[in-house]
Amino acid sequence: MIKSKPNLVIVMPQWHGGLGKRKNTGGKRRPSRSKRSYEKGSRPVETVLGERTSRERRGLGGKKTIILLRANEINVTDPKTKRTQKVKIEEVLENPANVDYNRRGVITRGAIVKTQFGNAKVTSRPGQCSVVNGILI
Repeated sequence: MIKSKPNLVIVMPQWHGGLGKRKNTGGKRRPSRSKRSYEKGSRPVETVLGERTSRERRGLGGKKTIILLRANEINVTDPKTKRTQKVKIEEVLENPANVDYNRRGVITRGAIVKTQFGNAKVTSRPGQCSVVNGILI
C-alpha cells in the first residue's frame, strides 16, 4: 500500500505533439499512434531572486543542461557606452510574460529588474542558459 504525502504535488507531463491541431482544410487530424515518452515536455524553470542556485538536467541523448533556479546577479550592458558589468539584482519590478510571474517575482526573458545602475530588461533566458543578461533601459 502506498501512503500519500500531504505536500506531494503530482504534475501531469506536458505533451508537445501536433496532433491536437486541425488540417489546413479544417478537417480533424486523427492520431495514427499513441504518445511517446520522448515527446513529453518538462516543467518550466521559474528562476526567482535569491542566492545563486543551479541544477543539472538530463536532456535527449544524455545531454546535460544547467538550469538556474535562483539568481541574484545580472550582467548589465549600457547601450550608450557599450560596457558590461556584473551587478546585484535588488528586486524584480515587472514581468510582462505572466501576471502570476509578476506577482511572484519570477525572472524570465523580458522581465524588468532594478539594479544599482538603474532598471534593466532581461535579454537572456535564465531557466535554459543559466545566466542572466540584461540591457539598461
